[in-house]
Amino acid sequence: MTTTGLSTDVSSTAKRSVLISGAGISGPALAYWLHRSGFAVTVVEKAGALRGGGYPIDIRGTATEVVRRMGILPQLRDAHIDSRRCTFLAADGSEVASLNPSVVAGGVEGQDLEVRRGDLTAILYAMVRDDVEFLFDDSIDTLDQSGQGVDVAFRSGARRTFDLVVGADGMHSHTRESLFGPEEQFHRYLGHCFAIFTMPNTFGLSREVVLWNTPGKAAALYAVGGNDELHAFLNFHLPEPPLGALRSPGGRRDLVAATFAGSGWEVPSMVDAMRDADDLFFDTAGQIRMPRWSSGRVALVGDAAYAPSFLTGQGSSLALVGAYVLANSLATNGDHTEAYAAYERDAREFVGMNQALVDNGAATLFPTTVRALEQRNARLRDLETMPTVTARPAHSALTLPEFAPLR
Repeated sequence: MTTTGLSTDVSSTAKRSVLISGAGISGPALAYWLHRSGFAVTVVEKAGALRGGGYPIDIRGTATEVVRRMGILPQLRDAHIDSRRCTFLAADGSEVASLNPSVVAGGVEGQDLEVRRGDLTAILYAMVRDDVEFLFDDSIDTLDQSGQGVDVAFRSGARRTFDLVVGADGMHSHTRESLFGPEEQFHRYLGHCFAIFTMPNTFGLSREVVLWNTPGKAAALYAVGGNDELHAFLNFHLPEPPLGALRSPGGRRDLVAATFAGSGWEVPSMVDAMRDADDLFFDTAGQIRMPRWSSGRVALVGDAAYAPSFLTGQGSSLALVGAYVLANSLATNGDHTEAYAAYERDAREFVGMNQALVDNGAATLFPTTVRALEQRNARLRDLETMPTVTARPAHSALTLPEFAPLR
């Protein structure tokens, strides 16, 4: 039920109406489960169309059970990247260790999934596009909860009223800011900045990751297949977030280039490619930590509520699990206040355990001192002789209830 403009019709009183802001991962996943329970669902997305491509993401543990219940596990297995090697390099480009990626990531080989972000969003969208109203190239401007519902003014100028609103609009959520205030109150900066972009695969890489490190700096090339494109990644440590660079696209590129000036291996060619990239994404590594995820009739899900950062490898999994728990809570509780309370009660410990994984991720991938890097490299060399590891407990720390029956 895709549309490019907003209708003026109000949803039938026989169904509770829900507006979801964001058509990434948690938004469409939530839309699927809410539609199954009889809600009238609208998704608004500021982009003009579904975003394709994108860097690889992981689906692990409890999230694998969520996609199984959605019926899309076979499709995701077909889209599985199946990376076969992760090679760590020293400052001069020499090899430190070469490992199976599951050993590094702490996952379970043969069970965890790794897919392009765009493949997951396309599969989720295809599941709901005929049943859910999608409003592309628009966004929420203001929310007013003074009446019996949520009066929404859209950027396009249209106005509508919904029973409930959910912000699934990412780490820099406008919905969260409208309800709770500036992001700085909830953002935990983790001491790293990163740039992601694509560049030509002139290195002959296939289904593998190559990661170069010096203290406080890292560069990675990620080949998702045998094609001619690589995902490039430049990460560096900064004690304080570079607020000026974050506000200036040119400043971001200059900061990255200055930080990696004089670096070895293939870093100079990566910086040159970053300068010309039309898909550069630059941000700080951080988490969103909030004392509550709802206010009145409006709730948050996914990164908008509890971004764990890429250092955990759990962002997409939390988005899928959070959407399931929120939808089930709304389906089994007629009162939204009770539903949101149940959502927080059932998901908060799981979220906290996964956010706590961040310390392990930073230490393994991005040591910031000479000593820490030497210790990391020694551990990696040991792991080459011990390929079998136990999955992280947080990946499967939540037992999902059976979803509420259709209404």
